[in-house]
Amino acid sequence: MSGPTVTEDRDGFFGPDSVTWRIHGDPSFSVGGIRALLLQALHPVAMGGVHRFSDGFRDEPWARLTRTAEYVATLTFGTRREALRAVRRVRGAHRGKSDTEPTTGRAYSVDDPDLLLWVHACEVDSLLSVARRSGMQLTQDDADRYVREQVVAAELVGCTPGTVPTTVAELAAYFRRVRPQLALTEPARLAARFVLVPPMPGWVQVLTPARPAWAGLASLGLATLPRWARSMYGLPGLALTEPATTAAVRAFRTTALAVPPRIRENPTLRAARLRVA
Repeated sequence: MSGPTVTEDRDGFFGPDSVTWRIHGDPSFSVGGIRALLLQALHPVAMGGVHRFSDGFRDEPWARLTRTAEYVATLTFGTRREALRAVRRVRGAHRGKSDTEPTTGRAYSVDDPDLLLWVHACEVDSLLSVARRSGMQLTQDDADRYVREQVVAAELVGCTPGTVPTTVAELAAYFRRVRPQLALTEPARLAARFVLVPPMPGWVQVLTPARPAWAGLASLGLATLPRWARSMYGLPGLALTEPATTAAVRAFRTTALAVPPRIRENPTLRAARLRVA
């Protein structure tokens, strides 16, 4: 089998005409990312693996979040060679890590395909849901195309081919099947607490607007969760109604889009635009 052409490698696995580039390059991505983390935490076994093996989540949380964001950016906007290198690093980090989750009694490996699929589905559902609520012009065909494009990302990281949802309807059906397995475990509570009120150095809290800025962003991520997930966190209604939440997400995106791209955009995205221009 021959390798990718120069154009394929330059464009990466998705390319500038993809819905993936549109959604992952939009300011709504940050809110969707927080929503995904909160949703992912509700799977006892997946969250158990994070709690057991990701020391960085507890000791160096910002470094872990940064690495995760960089991985998604490289997979989205990098060349195929760059993306495959990032995938190999992630799969290497997962390899050989296994344990038993105490609340379910399930023996698992971090790279079990069904756990990787849960993480993938939460990310895709969250990024798409928040993008649509934020006012991005996405048709139903666009939404289905995004879910279908992301199958590549799922299979690269180790999901079983043929099991990954390819449409919005299939994604919704997947969540209906998995919901009976979900629970708010103690590791999930700790993870949610970190996401909503992350540790920050004292000088950062006093001398910068980081704390209130993050609090606003995290609140949006929580408010945009599906009602059943908010109920599991004990916050089914929150202080915001659904229309108010949508209005707040749209206001956030409008404000963020007013910031110059050189400040707002991910450096990997800016480099990709120059590369494919």
